Amino acid sequence: MSESPFGSGSPWDEAAENTPAPNEINTESPVTTAAPAPAAHEGATLSFKGGAGYDANLLVLRAPTVSDMDAMLEEEGTVIASVLRKAAKIQAFNTELNTKGKGITTKAASKTVFTGGRVQQEGGSAVVNDTCPHGRKHFAKGDWEAMFCTEREKSDQCPPAFLDKKTGKYVQK
Repeated sequence: MSESPFGSGSPWDEAAENTPAPNEINTESPVTTAAPAPAAHEGATLSFKGGAGYDANLLVLRAPTVSDMDAMLEEEGTVIASVLRKAAKIQAFNTELNTKGKGITTKAASKTVFTGGRVQQEGGSAVVNDTCPHGRKHFAKGDWEAMFCTEREKSDQCPPAFLDKKTGKYVQK
């Protein structure tokens, strides 16, 4: 058997040099640190949200003071407006790109409203003779589209309504 590169003894066999012996009082004072200073005033922040949803873009402007923010808006207003217009176009493109073929469409999502504790369809239901009191969510994948009940409990969910391509209406199956 070869010799251990760590020596023959165990490090636990020897008492550590800095460890006080039992019943010995440590007279060293504990290390203390100063409490952190209160945060300095961070200035003024102004946020522009490009829509109501979580997927909407957000532009945040910061300035050292409210007066500086006012001056910045006065001087850079046209540039900020240009940035907001460009951000809106990019956001629309990004939303379209990321929702196409993923089972989510913003067209159907914009038709739903939350009232009385339930999701309701605006302007009547998109489903023929729909009796679902829970509301429906639109899904599309490949060559099919359907409206599914939004009730959390699977046993209480209403039957799905699939798109009839001939009539353009959703029909419960």
